[in-house]
Amino acid sequence: MQTSHTRVDEQAPSNRTPSLSAPFLELLRCPACGGRLNPAPEGLECTERSCQRHYPVVDGVPVLIDDESSVFSIADVVRGRNSTGWTEQSKLKRLVRPLVPTISKNVRAERYYARFAQELLAQIRHPRVLVVGSGVAREGMAVLESNPTIEILDTDVVFSPLARVVCDGHRLPFADGSFDGVVMQAVLEHVIDPWRCVAEAHRVLKPRGLVYGETPFMQQVHGREFDFTRFSHLGHRRLFRQFDEIESGASCGPGMALAWAWEYFLMSFSSTPLTRRVAQLMARVTAFPFKYFDHVLVDRPAALDAASGVCFIGRRSDSVLDDRKLIQGYRGGMRRV
Repeated sequence: MQTSHTRVDEQAPSNRTPSLSAPFLELLRCPACGGRLNPAPEGLECTERSCQRHYPVVDGVPVLIDDESSVFSIADVVRGRNSTGWTEQSKLKRLVRPLVPTISKNVRAERYYARFAQELLAQIRHPRVLVVGSGVAREGMAVLESNPTIEILDTDVVFSPLARVVCDGHRLPFADGSFDGVVMQAVLEHVIDPWRCVAEAHRVLKPRGLVYGETPFMQQVHGREFDFTRFSHLGHRRLFRQFDEIESGASCGPGMALAWAWEYFLMSFSSTPLTRRVAQLMARVTAFPFKYFDHVLVDRPAALDAASGVCFIGRRSDSVLDDRKLIQGYRGGMRRV
């Protein structure tokens, strides 16, 4: 469930108008105070007299980050520093990479996204969906992207190929009740406070709006210094306790978890970048078949206790799931008979 991001090197802010449609522009708010934003020579400006903060627009992409509360600063993001992991690959790497087996396989993303889309379209004919942490690829999300009736707004905390707004998920720069759906795939492990980010998703959703959350469980660190948290199935359910569950379960199974553990075990012996790459290559060549077992195992109760990643689809609620009911929802392989 590793996410990917890009960077912009030493690029100065431009005065281009944000590359957003008018309806999306109307939803933008100041991440510091929640005030409305108006076009200004420097980009966008908060209209609140007590705030009046300015935010740059770089090549049509608004950078809406509150410097005082975020671990990212606007200046560093614009300069391409504080990148969270993705850089443009060399031509050689692009040629070699497809030849190396991958140990990752999200065997349930397509099914979960199909359910998410079905529930969305059952509520509204033209839903608006916010993607938090877009990166460069969204596994299984084609069912949303290919549907012309679904409007998608991609965001990321750095400049990435898909992002149309750069923002921090801890303070989403959108008005309350702006979206019919929010997608948070493989991003909550990379934020300082996932509970705050989920609360923000709850805030920007309309009543009965839907959330899609997908987060690692049995998976090693893959985001360098931007990798903080893991969730079991029940822990993930509690994270989304202000939502009524529609569907949840393992998204990446124990086969993928085993393959990742083997890769990181071998890389533990490495002491240089070269030996790390050799160990990684050995691991992938020997362990990639494990992921195919997940097609058989992923829906089994015992697999939920050993899943590489878990998923939750829920509907915005005004109530909070009681912890006693949460515990009763355990569905793993160690259930009492």
